[in-house]
Amino acid sequence: MSNAQASAPTSRREQILKEAARLFAERGFHGVGVDEIGAAVGISGPGLYRHFAGKDAMLAELLVGISERLLAGGRMRVAEGGGSPEAVLHALIDGHIDFALDDRPLITLHDRELDRLREADRKRVRQLQRQYVELWVEVVRRVHPVPSESQARAAVHAVFGLLNSTPHLGRPGALPGRTEMAELLHRLALGAFGAVAADSAAGESVAAGVPGV
Repeated sequence: MSNAQASAPTSRREQILKEAARLFAERGFHGVGVDEIGAAVGISGPGLYRHFAGKDAMLAELLVGISERLLAGGRMRVAEGGGSPEAVLHALIDGHIDFALDDRPLITLHDRELDRLREADRKRVRQLQRQYVELWVEVVRRVHPVPSESQARAAVHAVFGLLNSTPHLGRPGALPGRTEMAELLHRLALGAFGAVAADSAAGESVAAGVPGV
């Protein structure tokens, strides 16, 4: 997801979703009414029903939508990687950092409100997330062949936890600028994957030197 996509909605529907995400993240799903969402975009509460059936529909579109966009963006980066696994991994990390820095309310929403979705929507989110994880696992194992598949998958989940910590990193102004923060997160993600690879390689070396192993 590019910064332009994250910061410049192109339709009234997207404006509504952006403000709904912000308000839901700040006050909780049940703490926000349709009138407040409407006021945030300059229309009446009932006017929202021309775009969405209700708050539940907004929440579903937000959470299913971001999972779809992350997966689509990840697939695009893999396709455009030019055959270099390292370049693809860098691109995947940068893409997720854009999301983590520019769409923090959606991270909060996912953590707090995922269980409010209808079962079908919740299953859809989980399915998309699994595909996104496996996309990363494949790339990580091409860059670092030594770790097992389960180790690589655990590392990917850990890196997601690291990158998705942005809503908890402090008040505005307490952190480095966006560019500096993105560079820091990128280095930390690469370091995490490198550490798993180093640990796995060390384990193999130890095992190779032990008789009977």
